[in-house]
Amino acid sequence: MTDNARARKLADRIQVVVAETLDRRIKDPRLGFVTITDARVTGDLREATVFYTVYGDDEERAASAAALESAKGVLRSEVGRQTGVRFTPTLAFVPDALPDNARTIEDLLDKARAKDAEVREVSTGKTYAGDADPYRKPDDEGYEEDAAEVTGAEAAGAAGAAGRAGGDDDTDDTDGAAAK
Repeated sequence: MTDNARARKLADRIQVVVAETLDRRIKDPRLGFVTITDARVTGDLREATVFYTVYGDDEERAASAAALESAKGVLRSEVGRQTGVRFTPTLAFVPDALPDNARTIEDLLDKARAKDAEVREVSTGKTYAGDADPYRKPDDEGYEEDAAEVTGAEAAGAAGAAGRAGGDDDTDDTDGAAAK
């Protein structure tokens, strides 16, 4: 088995070789504005998948796909000549879904922006349901009384906890065993 670094290097080289060969040697009129976006090679270096995009409508995409399939032999021989590997990988051309995904994300972002603008419109001129600052401050009336109540409740809670920790409990097994 080969390492992944070698497969990545070969994939990068295949991407460059296929793009240059399409630009310089392939003169098929069906071939539109094709951009080679990525190439991936299997771990055994036997198969390469080349991802591409085509600028245009569905008809131009189909024509470019047919042109790439017909030029596959020329492209593979050029890849073998320029890479110098023992076995030239077979090429498979796959249309890249990246532009469609980007378009979908842009549509979702536009919807979110519209919803944000709608919420912003509705909220203009509105006020909060309660006070602007709902917390009491030392200069408020009745603050000392509330603070004394809280301190008294904390003291009672601490005394109860101390009584539970230090008190004699009937559920203790060691005392019950000694009493028998």
